[in-house]
Amino acid sequence: MIYSNFAQLYDDLMEPAIYEEWEQFIARLTGKKDMTILDLACGTGRMAVKLAQEGYTVTGVDLSDEMLALADQRAHSQKLTIPLLQANMTDLSELAQFDMVISCLDSLCYLQNPQELKRVFLQVAQHLPAGGLFVFDVISPYQTDKIYPGYTYSYTNDEQAFTWESYSGEQRHSVIHDLNFFVEDKKTKQYERFTEIHHERTYEADYYLKLLLESGFYKAKVFGNFGREEIKEQTTRFFFVCHKK
Repeated sequence: MIYSNFAQLYDDLMEPAIYEEWEQFIARLTGKKDMTILDLACGTGRMAVKLAQEGYTVTGVDLSDEMLALADQRAHSQKLTIPLLQANMTDLSELAQFDMVISCLDSLCYLQNPQELKRVFLQVAQHLPAGGLFVFDVISPYQTDKIYPGYTYSYTNDEQAFTWESYSGEQRHSVIHDLNFFVEDKKTKQYERFTEIHHERTYEADYYLKLLLESGFYKAKVFGNFGREEIKEQTTRFFFVCHKK
């Protein structure tokens, strides 16, 4: 699929309320706004713009230049200047240090193996001062093993249609998302189909904590519901709050 089309469709489909929840979560953790934040895998920039509007100094990083182009458009539409950099989250060597690093909406679940995940943790640790915060969320094994297999979703409007089907992957706690977009060509009035296959993988909460401790973090804790509750058997998303040693 032409990724620029996916970037725009992805942006259209995301619920604004989840970014409000994330901003409030960060505000509860920090208690202040005079700090620098790196939004890791920032996508189309909704979180980065939201935080910048609240007074934080934000930098966004993403692998996709199409996503970054939409993020830049969003920032300029709000008259904000947000540095947006193209980089792989496994190599942040060109970046400066930040007071806080965040990664929202299970972006880390797109890493293919534990080695890549630990490499990201090590990279993040190198870009935080002592006591700096790393906050991220991931889907839980309950989500990959119980909720997603057989999951279907569809969305239509006058210009496009979208279907989403999920099924179990070959690796433990992994899932495959089969996404189909039908987009109207403005000139021909015909609908063109685009397909995306997304692979996600997650781990038990204790395994994330182990890798975080090995990567230079302490006081690493995991919660459910944006830090409001302890995790349970049926928690669908883990929220991690970690301090750099």
